[in-house]
Amino acid sequence: MENPKTTPQIATAGEALIDLIGRPDGLFEPCLGGSVFNFTRAMARQRIGTLYLNPLSADRFGRRLAQAMLADGVQLARAEPVQQTTSLAVVALSESGHPDYAFYRQGVADRAVSAAELMRSCEAVPTLEMVCSGCLALAPEDAAIYLPWLAACRQAGKTVVVDANLRPSVMPDMAAYRRNVLAALAFADVIKASDEDLDYLGIAGASALDKAKTLLASTGARLMALTLGGQGACLLTRSGQVWHARESEPVDVVDTVGAGDCFLAGLLTAMLLEDGLVLEQLADAPARRILSHALASASLCVMRRGCVPPSREEVLARVQNFPCQLTFEMGV
Repeated sequence: MENPKTTPQIATAGEALIDLIGRPDGLFEPCLGGSVFNFTRAMARQRIGTLYLNPLSADRFGRRLAQAMLADGVQLARAEPVQQTTSLAVVALSESGHPDYAFYRQGVADRAVSAAELMRSCEAVPTLEMVCSGCLALAPEDAAIYLPWLAACRQAGKTVVVDANLRPSVMPDMAAYRRNVLAALAFADVIKASDEDLDYLGIAGASALDKAKTLLASTGARLMALTLGGQGACLLTRSGQVWHARESEPVDVVDTVGAGDCFLAGLLTAMLLEDGLVLEQLADAPARRILSHALASASLCVMRRGCVPPSREEVLARVQNFPCQLTFEMGV
């Protein structure tokens, strides 16, 4: 899918890897993946100028990752490949299509980067409005890379987006992992988290929505998106506004790989398309457009095997032809 080169509006930083997906015959199928990689491609497919900041390997897998991003219109801050190998993830799918991961990430290409390099890449592109990171970039051993960069981006006036997409099964020190995720969220203007993420973080609350409100209040973030699997998603502001959206009809789920990444891409795409958006106090109409676009992006993803991000045209068509159910509440 070709996408013309556009001026970058968002920079992304984090993992790009190969998912080795288990098949019923016991073999593994190599697929391009990684949460940040998926999200990066998803943004570009929705015709948002996107800059990927991490290096990629000179090995065969790294070349495939680079080719896929370039074909979708992603710009690479590090055009020259590095000699480190590509990260690997072994993915097993449950009967319901839910993925379970094991990662192999020591001495790999996408981690061969420093905070200073990330900062220089962003400073070289004055058109950037947003930066985004999350998932494996939130591992505590990479704190010296991503936390200073997030802090510098917020200081520079960029909208900082952090996806609290936790992978507890591959983090040996869960307490250190939680602390580092919460430290990253402290720099965020926009947070995306699932109900499972909030459980892993140990956030107190009687429901996922209560936990999301608690987390949002504990950070300086202005907006939070909470994903709820088959129950849809919520959008929350610091002022107490809450929108909830879910599909009006059941979705035929093939698997859920990349659903959260496509949801976030849809959310940020819709935000960038809104003129004069005030995150702390959203008007009802733009909030509904943003949440509908995000949910449609995720629904289109789960209807396909693997993460195949939809185009903006596909998302807009689904929003028009399959409107979701939306509710709104104002609270404190």
